Amino acid sequence: MVSEAGGIFAFVQLEFGFLLGPADGRYLVRRSSEAPPDHVLVLTTEGAPSRRSLRGRRGSSIAHATPEPVPTARITVIDPQPFPDHESAEAWLAEVRRAGERTHSEVRSAVRVANRAQQAYRAAASDPYARDVSADHALVVRLGFGAGEAVAKGHYQAAWERPPGIRERPQRAMEAPDQRFAALIGAREPLLVCEELVLRARADLTAGRLREAALQARVALESLLSELIDALTGERRSVLEADRAPIGDAANMALCGPLDEAAAQAVTAAVGRMEAALRVHRLGGAP
Repeated sequence: MVSEAGGIFAFVQLEFGFLLGPADGRYLVRRSSEAPPDHVLVLTTEGAPSRRSLRGRRGSSIAHATPEPVPTARITVIDPQPFPDHESAEAWLAEVRRAGERTHSEVRSAVRVANRAQQAYRAAASDPYARDVSADHALVVRLGFGAGEAVAKGHYQAAWERPPGIRERPQRAMEAPDQRFAALIGAREPLLVCEELVLRARADLTAGRLREAALQARVALESLLSELIDALTGERRSVLEADRAPIGDAANMALCGPLDEAAAQAVTAAVGRMEAALRVHRLGGAP
């Protein structure tokens, strides 16, 4: 628990220009009901006032649209284990300021906690449109440390904002998503079902939802092999067809409980191979 006299705590904070779904508040995140908290999750909404209710009215006639003010959703993920001393906190912050793998690791961990909350909210509210979040889409990403309840209230001893433009999954130079978007929306190019399914499997993997990823990967693989039947040739098709057995085993395991390490690795590798096949297809090559 984060307490007033509990020492100095590390946090990662992300802000988004849309509402998340769960109510503002402080939540303890555990792996199981018997385990101590892994993280403290603090959700707050900042910024724009609520739009005036139009209940009982017919609305308004307008000549032009003006942008509506939007709220900012703030997610703060706090490590419940305090630093042993102020010097250790300073050393940790100095390391993450280098914007290397340690920074990415801390941010990925926070995003997983946030998406676990989104998954819980989707189930609790039966709301399929409560979306996952991504550090790439955050308005700002902060890392820092502070004392006790102060961190939960947004007051820090020291914090650093990650520079914009640092992406977890950088766009490959040869791909042209804007041009392809125009082609897809204009029906000049078909949108494959397997593209959406592979993206969902990747989202589940990134969020740490391994059971869901295994089940998603199975249908994604079958869809990809069917839709690209005339395009997949040679070694790539053989490799993808060879993924059927381990992915099927992983999906069957997922129906009964958590995946073991071998099954998780098989799903991760297969999703990567499906992404590679689709990337070659998008670039117009021979997969």
